[in-house]
Amino acid sequence: MVEEKKQYINQDVVKRKMSKRLLLNNIVKYLFLFAASFAVAVLAILLYRVSVDSIGWLNLNFLTNRLSTNPDRAGIIGAVVGTVWLMIIVGPVTMIIGIGTAIYLEEYAKRGRLHSFIQTNITNLAGVPSIVFGLLGLTIFVRVFGFGSSIIAGGLTMSLLVLPIVVVSAQEAIRSVPYFLREASYGMGATKWQTIKNVVLPSALPSILTGLILALSRAIGETAPLVVIGIPALLIPIPGSIFDNFTALPMQIYYWTIDSVLVDEYANLAAATIVVLLIILFVMNSIAIIIRNKFQNRY
Repeated sequence: MVEEKKQYINQDVVKRKMSKRLLLNNIVKYLFLFAASFAVAVLAILLYRVSVDSIGWLNLNFLTNRLSTNPDRAGIIGAVVGTVWLMIIVGPVTMIIGIGTAIYLEEYAKRGRLHSFIQTNITNLAGVPSIVFGLLGLTIFVRVFGFGSSIIAGGLTMSLLVLPIVVVSAQEAIRSVPYFLREASYGMGATKWQTIKNVVLPSALPSILTGLILALSRAIGETAPLVVIGIPALLIPIPGSIFDNFTALPMQIYYWTIDSVLVDEYANLAAATIVVLLIILFVMNSIAIIIRNKFQNRY
């Protein structure tokens, strides 16, 4: 009776199932390999085309000259300064509001319908098209507050755009901190804020900074919100304060690409500006990696 109840493995069934699994594994592997190769190929073609078109145009005069109707004398110093001013607004506003919101939702807010409602809306805002944030900035900052097409209007609009991304990434970073670290801090007599400041934030800081830099990288390359709020790419003076009119690198690329239909040289200017923008993004991402590695080694 004992022998009859024993269940033996059917080798034929196992071989058939294993063959199907191996086949499926190979199909998925090569599918992912094709997807990755296609993405790399498109990026390589883009970089090659931009690099070739920018040869002979990307020089010191191009970086230091102001905008001009003459392509041979046109430069992007005004757009570079405007982009720097824009990031001076976007960085602190996004960091303070985004990280503060994440701390409140994860550490202080009570779980309930209101919390779920806020969390759902923040998550959904991360997927809203950027042009919608441009319309919001046009209504609030340009018309209601009367900032016009100034740096502060553009910076606050861009802050709205990337704020949900920073909040979500900061929340995930705070959640990843083991709870026993909080318990150890409470056991030493620390208050809740002391625990957050001295234990939670230092542990979550590498991931928070990574999300913040990636959000700023998105903000620095967005064009649609700036177009909606009326940021020009004209022969305007170099901005000296956050209340001055300005232009930015994405806007300059946008307008030069449009004008290349009339003047071929504008396509070369746009390509050279794209190279400058890519270098800035590379530097920003490199700084994020260095900061993240530094804090990971420390904490």
